[in-house]
Amino acid sequence: MNRLRLAIVTCGFLGLSPFAPGTVGTLGGVALVWALRGTENFLLWTLLACGVLYVVGRSLGEWSEQYAGGKDPGFFVLDEVIGYLVTCLAWRGPSLLGLTLAFFVFRFFDIIKPPPARRMERLGGGDGILLDDVVAGLYGLGVMIVCQQLFLEPEHWFVQP
Repeated sequence: MNRLRLAIVTCGFLGLSPFAPGTVGTLGGVALVWALRGTENFLLWTLLACGVLYVVGRSLGEWSEQYAGGKDPGFFVLDEVIGYLVTCLAWRGPSLLGLTLAFFVFRFFDIIKPPPARRMERLGGGDGILLDDVVAGLYGLGVMIVCQQLFLEPEHWFVQP
């Protein structure tokens, strides 16, 4: 049972990477967004994925901390997946350019943790693990929307219907 839980919270063991597990774990989010891009109701499917992953991650947060013997274990990367999904929320789903930019934008905000992200970590348990990355994802989403509006035509950023 612990192996299954570990597989879930590490996004198929991506979070067990010996180098930058959060960055590697974010690739699970990239794969999920890539799979959803161009689908009918991209926004709805992405929000649903965020909700399901949040509920699952929240329920496994305390187990993860006990298993690791510390708070917010590095191998737990469902938070990075959710944060990346939030960064990619768009009308029809981002193109390869959008996916790449979203990856770097999200990782930037996840690393610097602007307010109130850092405060969210103090909550502890699953919520403390997850919510700082949701906040980073919201910052990332804001940057993605601004970039789309200011720098490129929408057809370069989003999959056409």
